Amino acid sequence: MKITSAVFRLGINGDNKILEDGVPQIAFIGRSNAGKSSLINSLTGVKGLAISSKTPGRTQEINVFLVNGTHYFLDLPGYGFTKTSVKKFASLGKLIFWYLFKSNTNPKVVLLIDAEIGPTESDLEMLHELESASKNIVVVLNKVDKIKKSQYKNQIEKIGKKIVGHKLFPYSSKSKIGIQELTDELLS
Repeated sequence: MKITSAVFRLGINGDNKILEDGVPQIAFIGRSNAGKSSLINSLTGVKGLAISSKTPGRTQEINVFLVNGTHYFLDLPGYGFTKTSVKKFASLGKLIFWYLFKSNTNPKVVLLIDAEIGPTESDLEMLHELESASKNIVVVLNKVDKIKKSQYKNQIEKIGKKIVGHKLFPYSSKSKIGIQELTDELLS
């Protein structure tokens, strides 16, 4: 499958009729600066579609993109460290929790893990919550281009021992690694 079109639809901060229109949803979640927006841009081939930033916590709402006229990609705020106020950080956490676990949606969830760092405690906690809620989870090992070639195999195996029972998708927006494999997985 190939992505031929992608457009920003809207940003939401809670319940919205777009979430109940029957279009399949694919939610992208991960730590702040895990590369969610860059991944969406590289998958769709539309530079700047999802706004990315080096500043943690740039995404402050759930951004909805219509892809191929058939699927929604949802760029969720990151969890973990952000450069926002404590109050704003708490409200973003509530928004993420509401969408993933309390809303009437059942998205496919793409969990981004920074492959160079490996899964953090917050990543493993999110994975456990998603598993407990029986979500359809796709685990993406992002930024694999940052791993030294001599350490690549060992690092991927190390991550695989912490994330058991899920296929891992190595990915790099910068080096264009894994785009077709992940596209096929998400849109099939």
